Amino acid sequence: MSEKSYKILDKRISPEDIKKMSIEEMNQLSREIRKYLLETIYKTGGHLSSNLGVVELTIGLHYVFNSPYDKLVWDVGHQSYVHKILTGRMEELKTIRQYEGISGFPKRSESEHDIFDTGHSSTSISAALGFVAARNIKKEGNSVVAIIGDGALTAGVALEGLNNGANAKKNFIVILNDNQMSISKNVGGLAEYLDTIRTEELYKEIKNDVHRVLEKLPIIGQPISKAAKDIKKSIKQLVIPGMFFEEIGYTYLGPVDGHNISQVIKILKQAKKIEGPVLVHLRTTKGKGYHNAEKDPSGYHGMKPSMKRTNKSNLKKSNPTYSQILGKQLIKYCEEKKKIVGITAAMPDGTGLQEFAKKYPENFFDVGIAEQHGVTFATGLALAGIKPFVAIYSSFLQRAYDQVLHDVCIQNAPVVFLLDRSGIVGEDGETHQGVFDLSYLNHMPNMTVLAPSNGEIFIQMLDFSADYWDGPIAIRYPKGSVIDIPKDESFKYGKSEVIVEGSDLAIIGVGSMLQVALDIGDKLEKGITVIDAISIKPLDKKLLDEVAKNHNTIVIIEENVVIGSYGSEVLRYLSGKGYTGKVHIYGIDDIFVTHGPREQLLSDIGLESNKIIKDLSSKVESWQ
Repeated sequence: MSEKSYKILDKRISPEDIKKMSIEEMNQLSREIRKYLLETIYKTGGHLSSNLGVVELTIGLHYVFNSPYDKLVWDVGHQSYVHKILTGRMEELKTIRQYEGISGFPKRSESEHDIFDTGHSSTSISAALGFVAARNIKKEGNSVVAIIGDGALTAGVALEGLNNGANAKKNFIVILNDNQMSISKNVGGLAEYLDTIRTEELYKEIKNDVHRVLEKLPIIGQPISKAAKDIKKSIKQLVIPGMFFEEIGYTYLGPVDGHNISQVIKILKQAKKIEGPVLVHLRTTKGKGYHNAEKDPSGYHGMKPSMKRTNKSNLKKSNPTYSQILGKQLIKYCEEKKKIVGITAAMPDGTGLQEFAKKYPENFFDVGIAEQHGVTFATGLALAGIKPFVAIYSSFLQRAYDQVLHDVCIQNAPVVFLLDRSGIVGEDGETHQGVFDLSYLNHMPNMTVLAPSNGEIFIQMLDFSADYWDGPIAIRYPKGSVIDIPKDESFKYGKSEVIVEGSDLAIIGVGSMLQVALDIGDKLEKGITVIDAISIKPLDKKLLDEVAKNHNTIVIIEENVVIGSYGSEVLRYLSGKGYTGKVHIYGIDDIFVTHGPREQLLSDIGLESNKIIKDLSSKVESWQ
């Protein structure tokens, strides 16, 4: 379908236009939006399934509420593409997640309709309550709506917000978009509870039957009346949908079909009229309207540009990813009867544990979007004699900082942290760049931090963690396939490795940046020493002493913020030893890195071989 065939979208509609539409026109708009999403996201890449699932909900929101006067807080932000289309960014959607294009998440700098930046889940209720409090202080009359997915509701911060929101005295609406999926299938008690909320009609039928029976009884005074109320309450406790939400203080509305425009609008209008906290429960289908995405919502959650619609097996084969290697190693450990488990936080596919989970379900734990719980849970396992391998994206482990420090490190618990997506991850932007982990782990007592530069040494680190190490250990690795870098030595605890012998200038590459260090050495042809850092903490002080003795200049390259980095620790150590040479650290300045292709972003922040060579040429006297 070409853009010219869009009867409604071609008019570049606004929220005001939606309010004038009939139900039939809104249904037509829904169909056009889905086709536009398919056309666009197949070209640009991005989040497909989640956005196909919220089309009618988003149209209904803009029909009933007056954005930006009424505040719409999206959670997680990757389901906001339809919102972007309806708020003047239809053309810009063709640039979504592209370099210098619009973000794949709500972004305040993009539009007045995006009122809260978000990339991590479960923040909407707390943020919305902030807007509620501000509205009340300023004595304004706008509505505040938090739109949260059922997967996000499992996180502690969401439940904290939900609990606090029960105290709201004026209009406050939480919309629960229940599609039974976050990215992978939801797990836990709340997910099972929501699965049971299919009995609204049953409750109504039982209630009506009870009333009919009671109406036939003779009026014999207050005792029967009270008994009737008790019976009604008992039935309500047994089968009413949303009793949990009612009990903590919310008016519960739903569940309704989130793809029925009429029902969505009706229930949103009801919610808007109610004073106090309201929870609106909508059931939706992730990937709605596109068979492949409905059948495989996880596979079509995040798409690469030009992904084949019917056959994803045509992709060019390459080296395995670190995530895939991890999954295979955990299977191997279980086959060898090692007392290990794999833990993830709602990302078994992304962290490479899906096959391990199928083969050894008793050794696999998906804690849902609950990183804090997951880390403390792992600590309990570790202290009971089971070695936990905790696979969490670098930027998501930030949420469990206190648990890593307080529960794991203080007790010196043998928990293995696998920090997937460390470094620049690209199109997801600021909220997902894994560029802080070296800094937030480096300063924790008892913590060991490692950075593999290829798949072979990664396996050796995993073996060491499983068989020998009896304390906290973190292995950070990048997104994507491993790179083939020849290694002369096997992994040794606390040791770095000299890859190329030279003099005068030494370059130390951390993890993925070893390839850049080697590239610089090849281009300069000056007999430069190249070192694979490997052990971030503890530092290989013996090797650093040798390097300082024989080199006037030391260069460190790492995909991490410079503050608190490996390089800053090397500099601190060498300074304390009286090193009089120069130390140049190439990392990420005190900034947040935007979205775009990884190689482009690395070039922009100066982590590219030619840019480092040019900068060094102005600093190293022997080159001038």
